Amino acid sequence: MMEVRYGHLTYLEIKEKAEQEYTIIIPTGCTEQQGPHTTVDFDTWFAETLMVEAAQEAYRLSNFKALVLPALPFGPTPEHKNYGSGYINLPQSIFEGVIKSIIKSMIEQGFKKFVIWRGCGGHNLDHLITELNETYNRTIQIFNPGHPFYSVWCKFEDPEFPGGHADSFTTSIGLYKRPDSIKPELISNPMSSEPDWGDPLLDFTKYSKTGVIGDPTKASKELGKKLWDETLIQVVEILKEL
Repeated sequence: MMEVRYGHLTYLEIKEKAEQEYTIIIPTGCTEQQGPHTTVDFDTWFAETLMVEAAQEAYRLSNFKALVLPALPFGPTPEHKNYGSGYINLPQSIFEGVIKSIIKSMIEQGFKKFVIWRGCGGHNLDHLITELNETYNRTIQIFNPGHPFYSVWCKFEDPEFPGGHADSFTTSIGLYKRPDSIKPELISNPMSSEPDWGDPLLDFTKYSKTGVIGDPTKASKELGKKLWDETLIQVVEILKEL
């Protein structure tokens, strides 16, 4: 497989990739509670691992050339604070400043096309991307594609089965790809309620005692393989379209 990790290259190799007009993929993860059964770095691991495999597969299938930056491990996570531990909350303004600085650094090195892949669904960056695209007068392109996770879930399981955070989707993928990060004996249904996802003061403790939104009890390694493989297929198609 071609090496797609920016951090695994020398500065001279990176210079060559910029000259060859490689796309830069920026995975934005976070450190936050994932219920009692999953480690707090799940979103960061998921974002980077998915992007690395997708970039390799897109190159193999269609010569899509990309470098994947190391995933940002921190982001805005205020909805998790009231569980008391297991989070690092980066204020939105600082988070956006970090993203700006990363993109500026890449532009200075000659890169012109960027994909931001949000490891956490709550990170709203649409206005920032619009601002940056306008600032550079369309001489660069920044894409912020949506996640295919719900459509992937619906392909294999009941669309009405409750999900949202640390649920059967992510827990299954953990069991398949990273089993050491999952504590199966602690998987349980918290009987959570549906959050108001648009609430600027969203607090998960109002909806779930354990921090899980949805029901993780359907998770399995076998389901995780199906979900991962289909997610990879759909993400590769997203990259190819870009």
